[in-house]
Amino acid sequence: MPRTILAGVAALALVSAAACGGDGGDTQRPTGATALYDALPDGIKEAGVIRFAGDSHPPYRIVADDGKTVTGIDKELQDALGKALGVRTEISIVSGLPAALSGMLASRYDAFNGPVKDSAEREKQFDALVWMVTRTSYLIPKGGSVAIESSGDLCGKRVAGTAGSIVEDQAKRLTEWCAKQGEPGLDFIGFADTNGTILAAKSGRADAAGMTESAALDVLSKEKDAFTYVTQTEEQGAGVDQLAMLVPKSSGLGPVMLDAFKEIFKNGEYKKIMDKYGLQKVAVPEPKMNTAATQ
Repeated sequence: MPRTILAGVAALALVSAAACGGDGGDTQRPTGATALYDALPDGIKEAGVIRFAGDSHPPYRIVADDGKTVTGIDKELQDALGKALGVRTEISIVSGLPAALSGMLASRYDAFNGPVKDSAEREKQFDALVWMVTRTSYLIPKGGSVAIESSGDLCGKRVAGTAGSIVEDQAKRLTEWCAKQGEPGLDFIGFADTNGTILAAKSGRADAAGMTESAALDVLSKEKDAFTYVTQTEEQGAGVDQLAMLVPKSSGLGPVMLDAFKEIFKNGEYKKIMDKYGLQKVAVPEPKMNTAATQ
């Protein structure tokens, strides 16, 4: 065979080997991959996906009847982050915050978007990526058996909320405020997700359903004739809490995820999503990581 043909065959073989990953031991770098992709932990680059845990929590995660298809803020936010990082994202539905936390520590999931409160206790095991703030609100069924016109009227009432969530913590603060007024505290009833709390209020099992203000506004937009709502005040211990996405510290994903958040703030995707869902009041000017020490 002529030497020029042999050289051409050899060159073609080298190109084919490179396209197939060389020696077969390396993950092929995606076309157009950025420095953010290069900074990802090797396990995520090999899998090509970031696995999020998520419970049912409208408008963040709206779960379809098939129990798998998810729409809402989380889906859009995670798609934007995945695009910035150069990998896919997927959401697995779990039965609440404890299941999400334990699943991440067992390496079944890479992240949980909550949104959950950034706290010093959680920062021991997780990097907390703060991307919004909120206040706790309480949905009140119209025509319910008790009159609740302000958050102070919740003293001594049955309040449903997601177990282990920021709402449970806020309910404890409101109970402390009630005690100072000489009133009985809240009777908190924990549920696995926001849907459960809403059903409890509708059925009369609870007098009110506690949730983030953004979640309450979402419910009201869909069922404005069914509920009113009240919001916990700063005097009652509400304040403005930092809400975060949690990532296990051991994974090494936290710092690069923070950079991905910075990218979607810079390119306008964050603002686009927050505006779409009417969350301008709880948006933050920039993302931060592990803010508990500064609160």
